[in-house]
Amino acid sequence: MHPKARIHADPALEPDRMDCLPDALVLLILNKLEDVRSLGRCSAVSKRLNALAPLVHDVYVKIDRVVAVDGDADDALNLASSPKPRHILSHLLKLMLFTIAKPFHGMRSPGRPLFPRLAATHSPAQVLRGFSHVRNLRVELPSGDVGTEAGVLLKWRARYGSTLQSCVILGGTLVDRKPAAGQERAAEDGGSMPESFYTNGGLKLRVVWTISSLIAASTRHYLLRSIVNDHPTLRSLVLEDADGQGILSMGMEQLKEFRENQLSASACSNRTQVPACSMKLKYAPYLELPGGLALQGATLVVIKPSAADGSGTGGCHVSRKDTETFVSGAFDGPFRFAAKALMKRRTYLLEMNGF
Repeated sequence: MHPKARIHADPALEPDRMDCLPDALVLLILNKLEDVRSLGRCSAVSKRLNALAPLVHDVYVKIDRVVAVDGDADDALNLASSPKPRHILSHLLKLMLFTIAKPFHGMRSPGRPLFPRLAATHSPAQVLRGFSHVRNLRVELPSGDVGTEAGVLLKWRARYGSTLQSCVILGGTLVDRKPAAGQERAAEDGGSMPESFYTNGGLKLRVVWTISSLIAASTRHYLLRSIVNDHPTLRSLVLEDADGQGILSMGMEQLKEFRENQLSASACSNRTQVPACSMKLKYAPYLELPGGLALQGATLVVIKPSAADGSGTGGCHVSRKDTETFVSGAFDGPFRFAAKALMKRRTYLLEMNGF
């Protein structure tokens, strides 16, 4: 009778160095990864990493594409049922499925899938339900949804609680190189709004920029409901466009206020209602920026809800100083310079009803 073959571990092999690291250090390393795809791949390596990955505090989710979906997509994203909107601005993100969960497919720990709730759908809320200690969340969309012509600048930053708290919009009709030395450029306006601004459609264009940006922001805000409610450990949340057009942010105070107050949904589409707002518009026909750039038709719009003076309900009080700090830090590089320069310009006040 032949003896049964046996496999013995080679005592000469060195132990796994990863096993020597304490859990706290491994978690620190995983937090540096942030990317949900990378965390999913790490989870497939071992039982230990599979148990530690869901405990990370910092998570970054990159959305690759937006596709149209029929049927139960609304339920997957926890959206209220309503007629499909006709305009792209009112349903950005509504029909969104993600390819971000692909790395999780086929990854299993003994007896159960790595993230069981990801088996059926790939919505962001369900991907994130695999994580139980998220504090800082950053979500990146493929691109901004407010269409502009080539050379036109449009950037917006919005801060939300249960409703809009502050929004700043920076725009320009053309971003170009500075004119060569001695080349003529637009004359100084003396700080006043030129008459042509009202007659050639300039003011109308700024109103379109403002409304489009607020619709984009309120649509994103509405679709964050399930994520915020499912993650009580969240301390900061940022939703940004890959091309840098728009950024929605929420800090600890905003997240707390979001959870404690009921959202006011718009009756016409899947977004939160934009409250009645007061707007400060600042304009310069021409601005020279660092880096050899120039901005024509430079416009800064600072928006605050009319109820932000303390007379309204359902929102946090936002002081003038807080708003100025938010505006001054809203943009980077030459566009931060543009915002600060425009803040020194003459202010024109506008009012807008809620919608």
